[in-house]
Amino acid sequence: MLHQSKSESLHYFSFVLLAFLSLYSCKNIKSEDAKTKETSEIKTPEGMIWVASKTFLQGAKETDKYVMPREKPGHLVTVDGFYIDATEVTNKQYTAFVDATKYVTVAERKIDWEEMKTQLPANTAKPHDSILQPGSLIFNKDVSAVADMNNYGQWWTWKIGANWKHPEGPDSNLEGKENYPIVHIALEDAMAYCKWAERRLPTESEWESAAQGTNSDAIFTWGNDATILNANANTWQGVFPTRNDSKDGFEFISPVKSYPPNSIGLYDMTGNVWEITSDLFNVNYYKEIDTSKPLLNPKGANKSYSPNNPYQTENIMKGGSFLCHDSYCASFRISAKMGVSADSGSDHMGFRTVTTAEMLSKK
Repeated sequence: MLHQSKSESLHYFSFVLLAFLSLYSCKNIKSEDAKTKETSEIKTPEGMIWVASKTFLQGAKETDKYVMPREKPGHLVTVDGFYIDATEVTNKQYTAFVDATKYVTVAERKIDWEEMKTQLPANTAKPHDSILQPGSLIFNKDVSAVADMNNYGQWWTWKIGANWKHPEGPDSNLEGKENYPIVHIALEDAMAYCKWAERRLPTESEWESAAQGTNSDAIFTWGNDATILNANANTWQGVFPTRNDSKDGFEFISPVKSYPPNSIGLYDMTGNVWEITSDLFNVNYYKEIDTSKPLLNPKGANKSYSPNNPYQTENIMKGGSFLCHDSYCASFRISAKMGVSADSGSDHMGFRTVTTAEMLSKK
């Protein structure tokens, strides 16, 4: 084993993975039969897809050249079956929620500086009142040159008046965008929708299980072929962030279902907009868990930790967006993830919801 070639190592890794999957499939036949019988008596909610229980490889894949430290080590996870939205929640769906509840999103509310400064470094100066106004982050489409790719402030702009109803600023609206993903949504806004819809946000493990579809260790939602990215997802082509060649058909955000679904019928699990999950973002979490056996329905880290944002609690967002490019984040992979603070929204993050047979039976 000390002198294995790369191909022999991959073969051995695949053999061990298949052995684990087979073992756990056999062990869970009886319980899965019971769950299948239970769910067969429940009608799949409109607009949702059933994700069957399975054991799969979460996190880093052996052959993924873009893998990042926070995605390591890859580890086996078993997730029970659940239902998930076939698409990201759309403007039309969120409008129905707001019309029914009169809910006001975080981006529409007056900014409370006393609350905000508790999440910032000590002695942070208060911005001028003209700046401290309700709004959200939008991508700066006029970037012509970038001096430092580590300074993402060069292509992000705080736009006063930007929110879910005005996605590009106060002069924009949702006309003709009913079937686009809802954006400028913070964690609180997504959870409020979930409560109204009697759903919840997916865990990171549930999200990856759904993204895998019928696969168990794929890098992408369609498999392992990176050359067909443009045909399967809305991402960035050209030079990020100064030139987008739009080879995939869309320069920026696109309507849901603009690209083929994965093997179980889920759309846009890669690209278009990031999707927030219920798990806390902790760059060390995978290194701290016991990977000697598959984890069962994990709920993520107990606390948030990101050296790039140590003052705020962050949740994991998955799937990448229309801004993802292999030269920058390569987040069009299933294992990719980033953190987003609980009070933050932008024009490239949305969400989708999940439910379970147990939740539906209680209705």
